[in-house]
Amino acid sequence: MELVVDYVNALFLVFMFTIFVRILLSWVPMPPVRPAVRAVWDFFHQSTDWYLNVFRRIIPPIGMFDLSPIVALIVLFILRSLVITILESF
Repeated sequence: MELVVDYVNALFLVFMFTIFVRILLSWVPMPPVRPAVRAVWDFFHQSTDWYLNVFRRIIPPIGMFDLSPIVALIVLFILRSLVITILESF
């Protein structure tokens, strides 16, 4: 069971890292033109949009600032803690 806990924990950490990279990419003013770099850009956007859009519907941007990724990371951290606690109790 410890192996399952480690695997689930790793999945959460990878997704948190992906959201963090997405936050850093939001500071780049324009998407890249080169195909390889554009593919990486699109990967981070497409793999996180489904999750971040839930929070964007609830929390509108304040001026130029989009606070939804921060709230999404907080919720993901809490969800990770709950899931890991439940899995460890088995």
